[in-house]
Amino acid sequence: MGVEIKKERNGNVLTIYLSGRVAVKEAEELGKVVRSELDGITDLIFDLEELSYITSAGLRVFLMGQSSMDEVEGKMKLIHVSKLVRDLLDMTRFSDFMKIEE
Repeated sequence: MGVEIKKERNGNVLTIYLSGRVAVKEAEELGKVVRSELDGITDLIFDLEELSYITSAGLRVFLMGQSSMDEVEGKMKLIHVSKLVRDLLDMTRFSDFMKIEE
């Protein structure tokens, strides 16, 4: 099972909905989607409600999104984060610098 990526753009806000699993192959796909959609975006939201698993490759995509938002003085946040994903974000210390809403 891979990842399903849905996106919704509303003005300068981009919400990316992830469901399934993000491993190396899926992270590459996700990275391409994020890079292709960031023009004019100042608020980037990843909705992780349906995300069941993510590897470090997927976390790097979040880091890339955060860096892109920092460059344009924008904001990024992760919402609907499951306990499993939150534990990984805490363990990797991503939760120290990323805005996370459960």
